[in-house]
Amino acid sequence: MTVPRVGQVVARITMRSHWGAAKSDTIGKRSTAVMSPPHKFRTSPASHSSSYKEMEELSPRRAPRILVVDDNPDTMVLMRELLSTRGYEVVAVPDAAQAESEIRRELPDLILSDVVMPGKSGYELCREVKDNPATRLIPFVLITGLSDREDKLRGIEAGADDFLNKPIFSEELFARVKSLLKLKEFTDELETAESVLCTLGLSVESRDPYTEGHCERLAENASNLGRHLGLNEESIVALRRGGYLHDLGKIAVPDDILKKGTNLTDEEWVIMRQHPVTGENICRPLKSLRLVLPIIRNHHEHSDGSGYPDGLQKAEIPLLPRVLQVVDVYDALRTARPYKPAQSHEHAAFTMRQEASGGLWDEELVAEFLSMLQKQRQVA
Repeated sequence: MTVPRVGQVVARITMRSHWGAAKSDTIGKRSTAVMSPPHKFRTSPASHSSSYKEMEELSPRRAPRILVVDDNPDTMVLMRELLSTRGYEVVAVPDAAQAESEIRRELPDLILSDVVMPGKSGYELCREVKDNPATRLIPFVLITGLSDREDKLRGIEAGADDFLNKPIFSEELFARVKSLLKLKEFTDELETAESVLCTLGLSVESRDPYTEGHCERLAENASNLGRHLGLNEESIVALRRGGYLHDLGKIAVPDDILKKGTNLTDEEWVIMRQHPVTGENICRPLKSLRLVLPIIRNHHEHSDGSGYPDGLQKAEIPLLPRVLQVVDVYDALRTARPYKPAQSHEHAAFTMRQEASGGLWDEELVAEFLSMLQKQRQVA
């Protein structure tokens, strides 16, 4: 597939999604009988607060790790000594190359970098850190003796979170570092919350021995299809998370329904069809999952309107759920279930094309997914 064709496909698919995404937000409010997220555990009474200090001493927090990058030995020593007095773990290196090595060895919680250095400049290092999904959330401070407005603009364009001017004053250094580390702590807490939800998604999967590895395969195939279509990095990350979280709402479905080997009764289907809404409600408080919410809610919708929970049709279904449901269907066809044997790739591809032409799935996305798999098989 050539790049222009990918662009055309994405443009067609995305244009069909705009109105549908907006409408699904409205339609999504129709559903009732939604299970609330689990209640928080009750904390200890205030009278026991004196024991918290003892608990904290038994499991002390790791000291924040700060990476200082400066080719001036005096500045490196000064920064290391100042920050160490505040209990921080400080690593100081003279250039961007050694900074990159340290980042690969262990991710820092904060980077303080000079601008003008031998080799790569602080601007270049900052841009590389911010362009990498694995490091982009690390606060980056540029330290410079340059005062021109253009220099600050270059730093902002590179993604710098803050600036420190030379000469460095200890009070300003401590204030900036403390503020940015607090921000990093909040970010880490959000990432931890996402990890917990993904773990819950895997625990739901583990209740059914027939779906072992399903979430990981969906996360892999959905993100690969997103790249194949030329989607942006934010959408690809959402697809990967959606692979783990799409069936999170099944945590509220009883085992005797979830593991049932025969057709569900009408009453059991009512319960089963609530799992997309339940999963959406569990994940809704995390703003970082905003692109994942439509995937969770709409991955069981059908192009002909026969799906659930909202009965959306064609372009009413947002793009990302349509991407995930294509790889979800393929995985379901290729694995054995209590009610059917696993199909071969050829049989599964034939079934998907038939169902897409019959109005269940997005025909273009099915064609693109099968094209992607064909290329992968040729490379292998």
